[in-house]
Amino acid sequence: LAVDYRLLFDIDAQHKGLLRLTQGGQTSTAIFSQESSSQEFSVTRRSRVNESVQFIHEGIWHIWLGFDHVLFLLALLLPAVLVRTEGCWQAAGNFSPVRWNVISIVTAFTVAHSLTLTLAALDVVRLPSRLVESTIAASVVLAGLGNIFPMVTSRRWLVAFGFGLIHGFGFAAVLTDLGLPHNSLLLSLVSFNFGVELGQLAIVAAFLPLTYLVRRSWSYPRLVLTGGSLAVIAIALVWFTERAFDLQLFPL
Repeated sequence: LAVDYRLLFDIDAQHKGLLRLTQGGQTSTAIFSQESSSQEFSVTRRSRVNESVQFIHEGIWHIWLGFDHVLFLLALLLPAVLVRTEGCWQAAGNFSPVRWNVISIVTAFTVAHSLTLTLAALDVVRLPSRLVESTIAASVVLAGLGNIFPMVTSRRWLVAFGFGLIHGFGFAAVLTDLGLPHNSLLLSLVSFNFGVELGQLAIVAAFLPLTYLVRRSWSYPRLVLTGGSLAVIAIALVWFTERAFDLQLFPL
């Protein structure tokens, strides 16, 4: 079965078309996007590899376009190239403490959101969408505030883990909307989560070298850390207000 789907792509470039075909007890799923508007669809010969690649692709794009998740992670990583000494931020002397900071934060965030993503996708735990999205926005605000008024400096991975649990429910909502095929549920779940991790690693790989190189400049703690954190807080406050109170402050 050859399917060509182009509805609404000219209006919304992020629009997705979902097709689920069930025949003879077998179910196969295809996801249409602007980049993949034409697909071959066959229940009897549908490749599990192709299905897995689709969910990996969706996981990568979701973390890249999920600006609340990205800003939360970047807010936690902004001070990773610094050390707190006598109440002031100072550039880390070498890469060793930076490496530990980044690995601990990213690992904690990954473990946490993978756990709740799995539980929510399997319908073991369910939370109201508005509560999840509002709390995610609040976590971004708190991550930014933590850079300006640092209370947790040596164990920021605990913050990443705690709020990462909530972010996992946000990932699960997207995965549920995409539709998990029942006959390859585990494969699709693992593939989507793997895609999220790949996208996350790409963000860290692009972000870390640049911040490490400029960490000694006078502008990093003043403009990048403080100014960047203030910008993150302002954006996240708008998100929180819109999500918590069901408002649209900046209609598009």
